[in-house]
Amino acid sequence: MPPMTDLPNDLPPPEYHEIGSGPERRKIAYRHRPAAGSAQPGLLWLGGFKSDMDGSKALAIDDYARENGLSFTRFDYSGHGQSEGRFLDGTISRWLAEAEAIVKATAKTGEKRILIGSSMGGWLALLLAKRLQKGDDLSVQGIVLIAPAVDMTADLMWDKMSDAVKARLMEDGQIEKPSDYSDEPYILTRDLIEDGQQHLFGTDVIEMGCPVHILQGGLDTDVPPAHALKLASQLPLDDVVLSMIPGGDHRLSRPEDLHRLTRSIDTLLI
Repeated sequence: MPPMTDLPNDLPPPEYHEIGSGPERRKIAYRHRPAAGSAQPGLLWLGGFKSDMDGSKALAIDDYARENGLSFTRFDYSGHGQSEGRFLDGTISRWLAEAEAIVKATAKTGEKRILIGSSMGGWLALLLAKRLQKGDDLSVQGIVLIAPAVDMTADLMWDKMSDAVKARLMEDGQIEKPSDYSDEPYILTRDLIEDGQQHLFGTDVIEMGCPVHILQGGLDTDVPPAHALKLASQLPLDDVVLSMIPGGDHRLSRPEDLHRLTRSIDTLLI
């Protein structure tokens, strides 16, 4: 693939896909860039916890997709960005169902996809790939994970809490956690933690059936490098590349980080 050039980003207008019924009905905002011609595969972006589809990494991939004639889909989970719903109602099950609905609504029958997940989106990318393995409508050609927060509700949230905080969460149903990225704290709910239990990979061997590229910042304090090393060790049956970026933080949004990201996508298109 040719290198990226400094072109303006012509954002496609957001569209909305309805999911759920009754009180669970909500409209999920997404942007879809169609492929130019018959270029394959398509790219799907899965963002992180409390992020949205118009962040710097998603925009960089949108530029890349346009330059290379690839389809690209990105969306906001419910309670995020331009989608409907309350953030406090969010769970891994809920957001995974939305990811599956969006990829099926935007993909052509038989189309291959490359899943690109950042932080929590990395966990959701693996869970989505496992779901798509069970169907014949579309397949996953490769996966790119950026600081993947796999099993985050257990390993990176619950296990990091003191006994007193755990007790307060269970009693009150939610707690506040300071954010390094906003003046407003994160609110973690009991429903999020409890629902996450049914999606944990734990220490099991994980088989994706496709190449997996992991980009991990060596200075990441939100998802420590050891977390990425553990995940790589759980993928012995797949072609796995782990790139440890010594000066990288959790966001990995510097120009050189975005270049590494698009290079990783390049290798999965071959």
